[in-house]
Amino acid sequence: MEIRVKVWLEENEAVLFGDGRLKLMEAVERAGSLAAAAKELKMSYRAAWGRLRASEERLGFALVERSQEGRRSMRLTQAARDMMSRYAELKKATQVYLDHHMAGLEQLLSSARHKE
Repeated sequence: MEIRVKVWLEENEAVLFGDGRLKLMEAVERAGSLAAAAKELKMSYRAAWGRLRASEERLGFALVERSQEGRRSMRLTQAARDMMSRYAELKKATQVYLDHHMAGLEQLLSSARHKE
């Protein structure tokens, strides 16, 4: 048995940040450009750019900045790194909470099943 939960940040029914945005940011960090990140994630550049811009507009701060390394190269802003870190902490805390309650549910089920 598993408890499944999907975590994302939303405001006014619009996604601010979630697993997809996290994966995109991680890919930008690895690849050094949005085009390379989009290719790595098997998504169009336009889709990647749209998600990035939407999150930046909704969050109110830049997630990427142009790098000195080349015309198309990008790097994550400190705000993006902070967001990624806080989001990872939120997901970890959520999993700890679920694991705690899962143990209680498993105990309850085990006890109830053995009574039958």
